[in-house]
Order: sequence, then C-alpha cells, then structure tokens
Amino acid sequence: MSEPISSPMREVHQADAIPWMRERGRIDGACAVTSLPDVSEVNMTLPAWRAWFLGAVELVVNAVPDESAALFFQSDIKRDGAWIDKGAMVVRAAEDAGARVLFHKIVARRPPGMLTYGRPGFTHLIAVSRAMNCPEVLPLPDIITDAGELKWIRAMGVRAAGHAVRFAKEQVGAKVIFDPFCGVGTVLAVANAMGLDALGVELSRKRCEQSRVLTVRPDEL
Repeated sequence: MSEPISSPMREVHQADAIPWMRERGRIDGACAVTSLPDVSEVNMTLPAWRAWFLGAVELVVNAVPDESAALFFQSDIKRDGAWIDKGAMVVRAAEDAGARVLFHKIVARRPPGMLTYGRPGFTHLIAVSRAMNCPEVLPLPDIITDAGELKWIRAMGVRAAGHAVRFAKEQVGAKVIFDPFCGVGTVLAVANAMGLDALGVELSRKRCEQSRVLTVRPDEL
C-alpha cells in the first residue's frame, strides 16, 4: 500500500518581522522571497525608514543558509521631489551583509511604453546569496511582462511570484519559502501551489488571517 502524499505546509505568524527574525535566526532549507514595505506603509520618518529598510534586508539575508538565496521584489518611490531606488538599497544592504547579486530582473506592472505618474510601472526583482553562484543558464526572462493577478493592491502578481519561487525550487533547491512581510500571502500560496512548504510573518491581524487561507491555482502561474 502506497504512502499518502502529504500536502505542503503553511505556517504564518502574526508578529513584527524584525524581532521575529532576530529571535528565530537561520531557517534550515529556506529561501526567502519577499517585498519590504516602503515608508508610506510604516509609521516612520524617511531617514528612520531608510535605516530600518537596510537593517531588514540584512536580517532577511541572514535568515537563510549561506548556500541559499534571498529574493526581493521592490518598487521605487518618490519623496520630496526625488526618486528613492529601493533596488539599489537592497543591493547595498545585501553586500554589507556579505552577499552578492545573483541576478536583477524587471517586472512590468504596466504595459511597456505606457506613461505612468507617481509610481513607476515596474518592480525590481533581485536575488542575492552569500555562497551560491548564478546558474550559467538562467531560465528567467530579463523583463517579466506578465506579473499575473494581484491578490491585493500592494501584492506582487502571482506569475511574478511564480518566477521567484520556481527559481528557489529548481535552482536553489529550497524546501521552504520564507516571506517575513507576507501581506495577504501571495508568495506563500504560490509556494504551496508548487509543492513547497511556506513560512510567513505578518503584523496585520487581518492580512495574517487572509494569508493563512489564500490559494493560487497552478494554471494562474
């Protein structure tokens, strides 16, 4: 008699991700896929948020094994007449944490060539690692033109998340996907749809509850 096939696990903690990651430490078998909140989503001044953001990136890098990777989806923001390049902030903080860039891709949030106002029509997708080398052949487009459905206005699209989780599964060999700022749970749901366990942290009680039950169909990826 064959053994029953177990479903992927999903564990979501309602907590502040910063102290949670400091207490938890390194997560065996994990690859991080996340998007850090920008200054409009936290109760901080811009200088305080910058320092918080850089420290948060370092904690995410430290949360996964050296031979694994951390992937960040980040959209630039405009404040006081100047653009803040959050992709550059990720690279700076990751390098300070001893990691190097594996790849830097672009996710189109609007059709290419379309004028956008206030927020850019693209998102950075950056992967970093302390010990892993970027594969010679990376089956990931430089520009992801179809981000997929947004499960929440600030969420990453399910197809974009699928590209990141697929890299974690096939290239990194991850057993669990870790998202310390999981929101409504898009990354967690995509990970489960691809047969991987998922671990998330979310401060909002409402979004935490949503992230525990959100599902993504394989045909959405």
